[in-house]
Amino acid sequence: MKLLILQEKLKEGLGITERVSPKSPTLSILNNVLLKSEKNFLNLTTTDLELAIKWWGLAKIEKEGQITVPSRLFSTYINCLPNKQILLEEKELSLTINCENYQTALKGLNPEDFPIIPQISGGESILLDGRSFCQSLGLVVDIPTFSTTKPEISGIYLVFQKDSIKMVATDSFRLGEKTFFLAPNSLSKTYTLILPQKTAREIINIFGEKEGSLRVYFSPNQVLFESLMQETAHPQIQLISRLIEGEYPGYEEILPKKFETQIVFQRNEFLNQIKSASLFSGKVNEVKLKIDPKSEKVEIFSQNPDLGEYRSYLISKGKGKELEISFNHRFLIDGLLNIKSPEVVFELTGAEGPAVFKPLGDQSFLYVVMPIKAG
Repeated sequence: MKLLILQEKLKEGLGITERVSPKSPTLSILNNVLLKSEKNFLNLTTTDLELAIKWWGLAKIEKEGQITVPSRLFSTYINCLPNKQILLEEKELSLTINCENYQTALKGLNPEDFPIIPQISGGESILLDGRSFCQSLGLVVDIPTFSTTKPEISGIYLVFQKDSIKMVATDSFRLGEKTFFLAPNSLSKTYTLILPQKTAREIINIFGEKEGSLRVYFSPNQVLFESLMQETAHPQIQLISRLIEGEYPGYEEILPKKFETQIVFQRNEFLNQIKSASLFSGKVNEVKLKIDPKSEKVEIFSQNPDLGEYRSYLISKGKGKELEISFNHRFLIDGLLNIKSPEVVFELTGAEGPAVFKPLGDQSFLYVVMPIKAG
């Protein structure tokens, strides 16, 4: 292998691919990045066996070939080089790196030992606006928590329909659902998958700030997210991930069909008061709300035997029954931070039933939170 590539371009590719290169004491090949020169491109690949990232950059190829070298060491060294042309040359499992006044030889491992990355092709795919998709995914990505007893809820449930994508996440105490709208008849049928939380975070980190389209390819056990180069219709980044097996719980059953109390309030004011109340909450993070729709006022209260107590009042518009209810302040804050509208609708089904946050005038997002039960 022998090629020329700009330092800036190689630095970009390594910054993307090294994200999933684990520090594996038992399988050292996973600590490496696979470099492969092919036609007019340098291809970089890393994997942790669950998730793989491929990146392509334009390069002047003098000789095709491949080698694997330690990912983090290679990336750190390339970052130290000036933004000039780099000559990479592989000889007998060693990678020589020449850039202006810098010359280094990096020992590698046999590329034949690198895991085979599955190819996904032939099935249906869909083209999305990458940045908008990642923004929507970001509203639910932090909700799941790892569960060995219920691995299904450790990930993000995606339902690809003909004209929309449902993104759902829960940790059994709260649930978020975001609807991402597509052009009519974007798909011929419905696809459902459970995306690992780590994969969802990497999708947001890698594609969230990139302009342009993101194509999603479906297969029974894997999913592929791909963006193309601006210069040519060739893949620039591919992210291939295993899916979580199993059936996602029937979450629609817990979504309230009606409410007993509804209030509308200013998001920022409520958020500030809940943050203030959280400073005085006890071991279970409890914050109490006393809601009186008739007086258009919500009392917020918390207390801690060691610190003291907190009380404030929030002006709101409301209807329905008077209600006293307690919540974990962290769940309230997380939900409010993911709502961007100035006003929020808060619907409650009783002192022990699920409550729902919605942005006022936007039906595409809802956040369900369970109260702390008395006693």
